[in-house]
Parts: sequence; structure tokens; C-alpha cells
Amino acid sequence: MTLTPEQKAAVASWVAAGDSLSTVQKKLGEQFKISLTYRDVRFLVDDLELELKDPAPKVDTSDVTKAPPAPRPAAPAPEKKGMLDKLKEKVGLGAGDEPPADDEDELPADEFPADDEPPAGAGGVTVELDRVVRPGFAMSGTVAFSDGVSGKWALDQYGRLMLDTGQPGYKPSTPDVQAFQRELSAQLQRHGY
Repeated sequence: MTLTPEQKAAVASWVAAGDSLSTVQKKLGEQFKISLTYRDVRFLVDDLELELKDPAPKVDTSDVTKAPPAPRPAAPAPEKKGMLDKLKEKVGLGAGDEPPADDEDELPADEFPADDEPPAGAGGVTVELDRVVRPGFAMSGTVAFSDGVSGKWALDQYGRLMLDTGQPGYKPSTPDVQAFQRELSAQLQRHGY
């Protein structure tokens, strides 16, 4: 399609005024009843040797003094809790907290076990991970406590612990809970968790 000199002049004035290709396309349809595709308008502007005004000035990337400011770093993500941290919360321990001492479990200062010894009664705690995780859980396994009670444990996707010993109301001793945490942590690390 060929345009008249008057139409070409109108297109040139629109482009000089800073109109975009879509605006030129719209004005051609409204004022001259000429229907062109976006691509045809692009070719028309090129044929008329017109330069579109860029709404965003280009930055010379070779000169770092003209570079736009670097974007601000995002706020640090909240720390994600690992499975062991969730387990500690489940049994009521904080990150560095020790379990609350029961009066009958306290030892006099001269009877504390050495640091390299496990707490009394905790040496018999064994934890195993299931090769096939029970449905509905993130991980599962078995545990045997030092008092001879054994059962099944599982963690769901939210880190909630389930312990089933088959004995209603059973609560392992504080040293056994600590040993369970240590052994579970070691097992999880061995398996890449």
C-alpha cells in the first residue's frame, strides 16, 4: 500500500513527536481509515527512514560510570529449620538448650559423667532408618531405648515427630531423649540429610 505525501508527513510528525509503532498504527486507522499490521507499520517507518524515539535511553555498557545502580540485595531469607531442629522443638528443646532437669535425674557435681562418656542409661539407645519410608511421612525408622522399650518413629513433612512404642503414655528418660537425638542426627547425616 502506498501512502500519499500528506499521510507520509503525518506519520513522520507522529514519529517525531515520540509516538510508538502501536500508536502510529492506531492513528492511521482512525484518521486515514488505513488498516495495517504492526509489522507493516514497522516497515513503513523504516521505508520512510524515520527513527523511533526510545522511551528508555540506552546505557553505554563499556563505561561503568554510566551504569545504572545495582539492584538492592533481597532481604535475607529466614533460616530454614533442619529435621533435627524440628525434632528438638518436638521434645521441647531449643537450639542450644539442654533438657529441663528432673529432680530425680540430677547428679551431685562430683558424680557428673565425663564429657566423653554417654549419659547413664543412654548407651543402649539405637536408632535405625527405614529403607522404605512409611506412607505419609518424610522419614521413618525404629528406636530401642535403654530401658528395653522399642518402637517406631516417623517425621512428617512439617518435622513433627511420631513415636509409637505400643505402650500408652510411655515417655523415654531425658538421657534417652538426648541419645535418641544424637543417634538420629548421626543416622540422618550418614544418609545425606
